Formats: sequence, structure tokens, C-alpha cells
Amino acid sequence: MQTLCVFCGSSAGNDPLYIEKARELGYSIAGAGLELVYGGGSIGLMGELADAIIERGGRVTGVIPRFLYDRELGHEGVTELIVVDSMHERKMKMAELTDGFLAMPGGIGTIEELFEVFTWLQLSLIRKPVALFNLNRYFDSLLTFLDHMVAEGFLIEEMRNRLITGTDAEVILKSMQTNSTQ
Repeated sequence: MQTLCVFCGSSAGNDPLYIEKARELGYSIAGAGLELVYGGGSIGLMGELADAIIERGGRVTGVIPRFLYDRELGHEGVTELIVVDSMHERKMKMAELTDGFLAMPGGIGTIEELFEVFTWLQLSLIRKPVALFNLNRYFDSLLTFLDHMVAEGFLIEEMRNRLITGTDAEVILKSMQTNSTQ
């Protein structure tokens, strides 16, 4: 794995822990020699993550739709900022550029992006690791719901188990590299 796409909030959240851990993840990504691919934002967890990688000399590629860029939300300090026409084009471009996907805490957009790539994995449209960085137990209810889907027969257990989860950035990154099939 050489590139990692991270989905995360354009908000910083209410607990300062989220910013702290976004920065730690950035340092771990840079330390592992990985390139970040992300949504291109300069604010919230997205901005903190990108800034941490840039501070450590890492490479960051942002992909942002024109309507968000025009609101002055694009991060001008990244290595490369790709401006696309739509959210759909953004996801396709990020998927094209990356070897794996990691979701940090975020809102509806983060969850939507996570589930789209998880669906692609289930349908064998991609063969890239998908992971959750479960900071502050943020995703516990979501993980319980996935277990409920398995129990009710709507998700096979093997697929559920392919979603890498953890609370430590370096452990998650190592697991993703171990499970990388590309």
C-alpha cells in the first residue's frame, strides 16, 4: 500500500481528542511513507490531518468538487489539489488514486463514503482494504448495527470481518498493509 484515502469530518467535533488523533494519524501516515488522498478540505479533521502530514514532509493529494472549492474550503497547501465537477466524480477519483480506505469520525458524508467503498468491496469492484478508526468509541453503534445485519441475514459474516477496525492509528495502518491485495 502506497496511498491511503481517509474519509473524515469537515468539522473538528466537540472533543479535542478528535483533532489530536487526526494529527497523530497524519504523523503515522507520513512516518509510514504513505501518501494521503482525501477530500481536499482545509477545515475540521480534514485540514488537521492534511496539515500534520505536510508538517512531516509527506505528500497529500486533495480531491474537491468545484462548489466546495468556490466556498474557499480547498486546502491550497497540499501537494496536489484536484478540482472536480461533482461529489460522484470526487469519490471515483479518490478511489482511482488510492490503495486503501480509512474512515475517521465524521458526519453523513463520511458514512456515505465509507459505505460506498465497503459496498464496492462486497461486490468485488475493488480489492482494497477498508477500515474504521474508532476514536472515542465513535463507531461502536455502527459496528453493533453491522453485527445485527449479520444476525438478521443481510450481511455475511465474512464480509463484516473484512472491515478492519481499531483505536490505534499505527495498528490499523499495519493491518491495512497486511490485508492489502493490490
